[in-house]
Amino acid sequence: MKEKRDLKIGIKSDSEFFDELKLLAGRLDEGWLPEKTVERLYFDNLPMLLKHLTPKRFELLAELRRMGHASINALAKHLHRQYRNVFDDVKAMERLGLVEKDASGHFYVPWDEIDATFRLAA
Repeated sequence: MKEKRDLKIGIKSDSEFFDELKLLAGRLDEGWLPEKTVERLYFDNLPMLLKHLTPKRFELLAELRRMGHASINALAKHLHRQYRNVFDDVKAMERLGLVEKDASGHFYVPWDEIDATFRLAA
């Protein structure tokens, strides 16, 4: 059975990211092993996150997950959107690691769960 893949999306500064990385590295050095791998995608701030993860891209991500593997053309037709716009969105999400391409050139969402956390400033 294929291992579940989870993604955590959030907002962290570079220093917060490296602090988390140091903490995890220290725990690994002590022999700790996580129960499962959780991959992470962090943005510096909320405007940057919203620039890359627009409502249309969230809709595309959800529909592609439901469809399974699909070509950009099939996805554009399914969403009733222009091919070029869907192409741009899929390629942007591929660069972020939110979608992947299979051996036949079709795109899919590899994540079983995406957890997005946004901390409000105090």
